[in-house]
Amino acid sequence: MNYFDLQVNGYGGVDFNQDDLSADDLHRACAMLRGHGVGGILAAIITEKIDLMAARLRRIVELRERDPLAKQIIAGFHIEGPFINVGAGYRGAHPLDPVRPANIDDAKRLFDACGGLLRLLTLAPEQDQTGATTRWLVDQKVTVSAGHTDASLEQLQRLIGAGLSMFTHVGNGCPMTGMHRHDNIIQRALYLHDKLWLCFIADTAHVPAVALKNYLELAGERAIVVTDAIAPAGLGPGRYTLGRWDVMVGEDMVARAPDGSHFIGAAITMPQTHANLRAKLGLCEERCRRLLVENPRRAIGVAPA
Repeated sequence: MNYFDLQVNGYGGVDFNQDDLSADDLHRACAMLRGHGVGGILAAIITEKIDLMAARLRRIVELRERDPLAKQIIAGFHIEGPFINVGAGYRGAHPLDPVRPANIDDAKRLFDACGGLLRLLTLAPEQDQTGATTRWLVDQKVTVSAGHTDASLEQLQRLIGAGLSMFTHVGNGCPMTGMHRHDNIIQRALYLHDKLWLCFIADTAHVPAVALKNYLELAGERAIVVTDAIAPAGLGPGRYTLGRWDVMVGEDMVARAPDGSHFIGAAITMPQTHANLRAKLGLCEERCRRLLVENPRRAIGVAPA
């Protein structure tokens, strides 16, 4: 189907956030993605110290430039963090110590490390109170998305005025319990569905099928489905070590902390996601194509396949 995935942290045993990523690693991940019908991705680099994030970005840029398949598959980068909410439930699997307020100097360092390939950056609006960093990124033709956030409606609207145009994995990057039943970040994101592209993980564990179908109906033509895949994607259940985390992947292809306390990304593939949308949500093929192929490209300004 020529899927396009806005959020891939790794694939086929390869972690895009590892410091020793090799040419063979990157090629192997891209080959497996292509074999699973993926026509393009944004490689996701998550919260770390700015120097480490920049080094990882530069490494992928260098390897991609030498590999025609990687140039075909990796359309750019999605930087997720480090300008996110510090609260444990909102921060999720992101480490606490590198989290910081948004600022143009750090954003520019990350942007420059991407070699012109930064397409999407996720931040918490409460970490960019003035909107200056969002405005600067948008001026560089970067799509800015809210995520790992507990922004108020007013903070979200203020960032929309600065150019915010997306929300990352709605229903995740927030506490499993303990939120107000009505006044919460999920409801605020859904309320703004006419102004934001809303992205969802469709393994039906991150968001149960009933809720996911409701959210997709409300989001309408501005919905996008991503995998948020991490390195074990495509490999099956098991125990894996990724950077700071030990990860357990279950039969449901969800990556969790070993104690089961929280998710650490997903291990689902795009074909498995497609099957979920058809079998568990009853979506038609045309709707699946919009969610998995067309809308992701439209949202970040990438030409149709």
